[in-house]
This record gives sequence, structure tokens and C-alpha cells, in this order.
Amino acid sequence: MSDTGRPVGGFYLKLSGLLLKSYLCGMIEVGNYNTLKVSRMFDFGVYLQDGREDILLPKRWVPAGTKTGDMLKVFVYHDSESRIIATTEKPFGVVGDIVPLEVVSVTPQGAFMNWGLMKDLFVPKSKQLTGMRPGGRYLVKIYLDEQTGRVAASEKIEHFLSNEILSVKEMDIVNLVIYRRTDIGYLVIINNQHTGVLHFNEIYRNITAGDRAEGYIKHIYPDNKIDVVIGKPGYQRVEDEQTKILRLLQANKGSLPYNDKSSPDDIYEVFGMSKKVFKMTLGALYKQRKIAFTDTGIELVK
Repeated sequence: MSDTGRPVGGFYLKLSGLLLKSYLCGMIEVGNYNTLKVSRMFDFGVYLQDGREDILLPKRWVPAGTKTGDMLKVFVYHDSESRIIATTEKPFGVVGDIVPLEVVSVTPQGAFMNWGLMKDLFVPKSKQLTGMRPGGRYLVKIYLDEQTGRVAASEKIEHFLSNEILSVKEMDIVNLVIYRRTDIGYLVIINNQHTGVLHFNEIYRNITAGDRAEGYIKHIYPDNKIDVVIGKPGYQRVEDEQTKILRLLQANKGSLPYNDKSSPDDIYEVFGMSKKVFKMTLGALYKQRKIAFTDTGIELVK
């Protein structure tokens, strides 16, 4: 090893301080997926080239049939000995994601969460709200610590979010994470960047904090407050529900005892949609002559 602490000969990288920060300015994204070329192969694994350094992919994670020159998509992070390493395992989240994770152990310095890799994800004590307990499930933001260059997590999410400058517009399809309940609905996190409100009258299924869903921007107010809806806008949403109803009809010998006169509760329990969306979808299917109404429900048109 050289006197800079930089390994010689392409073995494990063990970086810290300014050296680590300099390394992170290269092509590798620690805490994220990288597509790298296989440069050398050994009994204990293969080395992947990022254009500057070799990173080890241990043997247990090397796909069968891998050969020199192949391009592999790998996740890059620090192992338990602070070495930058690659894996083909898929974590539950990458840097920038907000995800619910389970605590596996707690120490005076912080908590460790299972994020789908051999090495658990650390949440410093200072990044916890009221203290974490083993077995508990918490919504956290995965981030890259600027001082150490390591991936960590924080339960203090709100300072990562801002509606000051929006990256979305009305009717955009977005990724939503349910954050917490309010008096008017649920506060949600939009694309890991902004906050919005999912109103109670737009909720047609059971939801809890940490749930993820696809939705769309229903309205943006002059002060940049946002209303969202789960599902897709307009006819896109109806098209998705058409597929669901047709599939259920086919699975039940072509008929179902439900129609536009059925109760909202029954419709939600069976189809997972509001009565309004259900009626719109039946109307669209009827116009396409894919279904017919009967005295007791609906049936497929043969």
C-alpha cells in the first residue's frame, strides 16, 4: 500500500477523509447502481473497472458465465471494514430514496436497519426522532454522509423536502410515499423531493405510513402546496381499471353480481376502486361492447 493510504495492485479500496472525497468525484456513485466492466478475474471474485480504480465483486455475487470484458450492473457501497465493494444484491433503497426499513439492532451510537444487503444501514442517534427500537419499522431517507462518504439513513426527513422550487406540474404521474396522517388526509412525499396532500375523499383503500404508490398531481396552488391522487389521471386510470374488471370477469366464468347500483363498500372490497371510477369504467366497457348489463350484474359479451 502506498503512503497515501491508497492500495496498490487493484486490491480493496480503503479510503477516508480528503482522499475519499476526491474518489467520490470520479465515475463511481457510492450508494447507487453502477454499470462497470470486468477487468480481472480471480478465485475469490472479479475486479470491476470504473475508468480509474478496480472494485471487487466477491465470488458469491458474480453471475454464472461472467468473463473478462463483460459489463455488470452492480450496487456499490462500503463493507464492514470501510472498503468500497460491489454486489449484485438489490438493496431496499438507494441514496436519495425514502423507504420504510426495519431496525435489527440498537447501540448507544445509533441503530442498524436491514436494507437487503449483508451490511446493515446505520442511522446515527442524532438522525433519529424519538429513539428507535429493535423490530420497529421506520420511514427513513437514505443519504451519503459528506464527511465519511458512507451511506447512512435519517429519520429526520422533512429538511430533505422542499416545495420552494417544484419539479412537477399538474397531471404529472409521480411516485408517492405515505408520510403521516393529518386532519384532512395524508401528507405524502412526492418523488422523494416535495410534499403534498392526499385528501380523505380520494382514498379508496387502506393505507399506512411508508406505503408506496403511483399517483398524479391533481392541483398546484399559488403557494406551491400540492394535492395528489393515487392512480393515473383521467382515461389512463379508466383503462387500467378496464383490464382489472375484464380479468375478474374471465376468472368468474364471464359474469359478476355487481353493477352501477352496487354499494360503494362492496365495489371497493371486490374491485379496489371508488364507485365513481367503477361506473366510468363500466360505461367505457359497455360502449366498446365488451360487457353487457344483466338484472343481477354484468357479463362478458361473447
